[in-house]
Amino acid sequence: MERIFLIGFMGAGKTTLGEVLSASLGLSFCDLDQYIEQRYMKSISDIFAQSGEQGFREIEKKMLHEVGEFEDVVIACGGSTPLFFDNMDYMLARGETIYLNASVDTLVRRLKEARSKRPLIAQKSDEELELFVKSEIKRREPGYLRAKHICSADSLESIDQISDTVKEVKRLLEIE
Repeated sequence: MERIFLIGFMGAGKTTLGEVLSASLGLSFCDLDQYIEQRYMKSISDIFAQSGEQGFREIEKKMLHEVGEFEDVVIACGGSTPLFFDNMDYMLARGETIYLNASVDTLVRRLKEARSKRPLIAQKSDEELELFVKSEIKRREPGYLRAKHICSADSLESIDQISDTVKEVKRLLEIE
């Protein structure tokens, strides 16, 4: 029975790496945000709009505890998942936790391309986005650093880079 929780800031590459890592290890893959959307039949943006951030965080905790019961799975968590309630303690107790650590420059570049899908940054200008990322990383990093393992996520742009990062994660987890 194996559970691997991938945590880190939005745009760090949790889903990108998680899909390849799970396939490499013969495990299932679960993106927590996608799981929430499927269970509630609403987008994350719609849930935020209808329930507010607090309402969403309560749903997120409930769904984390649901997927945390799955076996043999890689779970890509939302960027803020480890920061609310007992979520990080829960993940640490249920399996391996890996913080995908990406630089501010990498995160800003990736998020510029996908900001419309992310309610917390959808309306931010490029300058506001960079300031937001810097301040949020500073605020969130103490929570992220509680992970059992830390892996650089700056090099997830090509198949070869993703493959190299999967090898690094396997090394960290002492697999193969």
